[in-house]
Amino acid sequence: MPRQLVIGNGGMLINFDSNYNMRDLYYPYVGQWNHIQGNKNCIGVWVEDKFTWCDESSWERTLRYKKETLATCVKLKNEELGLFMNCHDTVHYHDNIYLKKIVVENLTDRQREVRLFFTHDFSIDESEVGDTAVYEPDLGVVYHYKKGKYFMANGFSSTGGIYQYATGTKRFRGAEGTWRDAEDGHLQGNPIAQGSVDSTISFRIELPPRGKDVAYYWIVIGKNFQEARRLNEYVLQRFPETIIQSVEAYWKQWVNKIDYEGITLPDDVIGLFKRSLLIIRTQVDRHGAITAANDSDIMQYNRDHYSYMWPRDGALVSYALIRAGYPEMVEPFFKFCENALTSGGFLLHKYNPDGSVGSSWHPWINNGKPQLPIQEDETALVLFALWEHYKYTRDIEFALGLYRTLIRPAGNFMVRFMREEFNLPYESYDLWEERRGIFTFTASAVYAGLTAAAKFADLFADYLRAKVYHEAAARVKEGILEHLYDGSLNRFVRGVYVKDDGTLQKDLTMESSVYGVAKFGVLPPGDERVVSTMKAVESGLWVQTEVGGIARYTNDYYFRKSSDIAHVPGNPWFICTLWVIEWYINKAQSVDDLVKPLNMLQWVTGHAMPSGVLSEQLHPYTGEPLSVAPLTWSHSAYVSTVRRLIDKMKELTCTEICPLPPIGRTID
Repeated sequence: MPRQLVIGNGGMLINFDSNYNMRDLYYPYVGQWNHIQGNKNCIGVWVEDKFTWCDESSWERTLRYKKETLATCVKLKNEELGLFMNCHDTVHYHDNIYLKKIVVENLTDRQREVRLFFTHDFSIDESEVGDTAVYEPDLGVVYHYKKGKYFMANGFSSTGGIYQYATGTKRFRGAEGTWRDAEDGHLQGNPIAQGSVDSTISFRIELPPRGKDVAYYWIVIGKNFQEARRLNEYVLQRFPETIIQSVEAYWKQWVNKIDYEGITLPDDVIGLFKRSLLIIRTQVDRHGAITAANDSDIMQYNRDHYSYMWPRDGALVSYALIRAGYPEMVEPFFKFCENALTSGGFLLHKYNPDGSVGSSWHPWINNGKPQLPIQEDETALVLFALWEHYKYTRDIEFALGLYRTLIRPAGNFMVRFMREEFNLPYESYDLWEERRGIFTFTASAVYAGLTAAAKFADLFADYLRAKVYHEAAARVKEGILEHLYDGSLNRFVRGVYVKDDGTLQKDLTMESSVYGVAKFGVLPPGDERVVSTMKAVESGLWVQTEVGGIARYTNDYYFRKSSDIAHVPGNPWFICTLWVIEWYINKAQSVDDLVKPLNMLQWVTGHAMPSGVLSEQLHPYTGEPLSVAPLTWSHSAYVSTVRRLIDKMKELTCTEICPLPPIGRTID
């Protein structure tokens, strides 16, 4: 189930599903470790001897965010119970504190007692072995702990603190968990449990006829009991409402950092731009990793996940954030890449948020021959993004600190890793991680990476090395134009494969990522070869259903939902659609030329989840999100495209592109 709401602070990340269950809690890294592992931490309600969980069908749920914040705005209504609840969740912008405020409203004309139940299904360090759940009477809290991690739950209502509690065994020898104990409205008070355990706590609220009251609930995390206790005391002393207000104020200031000088865009477009910035912020770990996605439901499909730092994703997300005015956010990413770079000057497939090498399916040997298990675009795009950082900040000291340890080794590697007979990079895996060859996207990225390395070398008067990089980039451009453009098709091809006889075989599959030729500066967006290519991509990969959108490539198998390849070449992807949109923006010569890409941007807003979350791809017939959600790359591609639109409007001295109203969802 896609994650409808995500909140975090760079060290703590919490995800909620569409039924408002907390399904993921990551700490102390974004993406590592998940202490819920996709199980459910739920809210239960007891009133007048009736009990329901808030994910049951009797509840009407609306999941949104408060405008321009990382605070949720969730509305829950149950006509059968005669209750309405307005919930707000947030994570402190600095401390490891999760806070929930619930306003409970009585929809009947009688006095009523309501009990709220909160379950805690933790598997600390992603293991159910050796956990302890305990009630601490002096503090009146329940906490779970193992090794160096303590999760402390507390709260209060107008009637007092925790009303009842229970700890117990879960998913072992027939025990389901203490959530079952809650369903009669009463918890038995077992004070400690060890092993595979969970806990549940409750709060009492007395509601007058047609009246309302407030309850607060929180979880604090510490590396020991003392730290957790200190954070719990901080919440009590400062008061939850005050903290929530300060967090909301912080995020409003953060997301409105840049003034776009009177530029007017439809509310849905600019709303999703700001929401995307905030969602990206939750996926960036303060130690440098920019994770691809942290929706643990993907584990159901391949027993692995997206909670890794792919250097390519990280570089393109960094590029978007720099362009949007947040270069300071991504400086740790470049330091992360500096530390991850191999002695050979290349980056590997992907990394865990703590900097260790992630899982991979790229072998070091193929058909008895050694090979590098890499996607070379990942190394190249880090330099591409780093040059953008320098252009924006002019921070020469930051660039100098990385010149000898990241820029130069990576540049040297790209010069060496070249098939001189074709003026193209050696074979590596494509950006989709599915095939090995020499691909247009990869070669274009290498061109951009070498160009960036040359500019840095010029910057530091390393002129001989700059000459080598410039010449290598020129050769790659020559190879791209000679071998990867097909004159008979009037478009760039996906790539080429080196046959046993040393000749090249073209892969003519229609492929959206050939946009890299324009994106990375091999050719300008208005070059006739780029124009014919992008027109072919748009017509050949547009999904011909009511949903629409651009597929990755013809006959895409990943999460395939249709065998009608002629009409549905693959599922629509947000990033692929945004590539076409950005190309239209880049080649625009007049304000009228911006109307079509703006309308296409509203296709994106119309297919975002109601909360503003963008998935990786969509079902081609229903439009429902597929694969992971949110996908950081989807949000960064949207940010990059809207930022480019704003820049183009400034170039054309245009503050408004006709009075287009919002046609998608208005995202707060």
